[in-house]
Amino acid sequence: MATLDNLAAAFAGESQANRKYLAFAKKADAEGFPQIAKLFRAAAAAETVHAHNHLGIMDGIGDTVVNLNSAIGGETHEFTEMYPGFIKVAEADGNKKAKWSFDVANKVEEIHAGLFTEALAGMSKSAGPDYHVCEVCGNTVLGEAPDKCPICGATKEQFMLVS
Repeated sequence: MATLDNLAAAFAGESQANRKYLAFAKKADAEGFPQIAKLFRAAAAAETVHAHNHLGIMDGIGDTVVNLNSAIGGETHEFTEMYPGFIKVAEADGNKKAKWSFDVANKVEEIHAGLFTEALAGMSKSAGPDYHVCEVCGNTVLGEAPDKCPICGATKEQFMLVS
């Protein structure tokens, strides 16, 4: 069991490193350091390889039905249990920025659970409309991006296409 615990810890660490390095790359690009940004993106890609290896060895990747059910469970836990508690603590601490971050994530996780549930109900191998993700709050929309994000108020231009 120690090895499985180590694989889980390694998966979490590699996953976090991937996200952190992508944020660092975005900052490096914004500050005019394109080569350093490329290095951060390359390292992030390598961390993804490591994370996927660890997850696979833990049998954490099933067929699409299993994966959708796992995603629904995870997203539902986040918006029903995890984030509501985090929001209360941030409010009690008076940390408005953290409360905002937890609040928008909470709203979007509920949307994700719904999208995964719809995908499970309508399992299809044909491609449908693309998704758009708000780069401010993470709101995820099937089809065209709205003119204004209903969660954070971002403009249509602040949605990225995911196909």
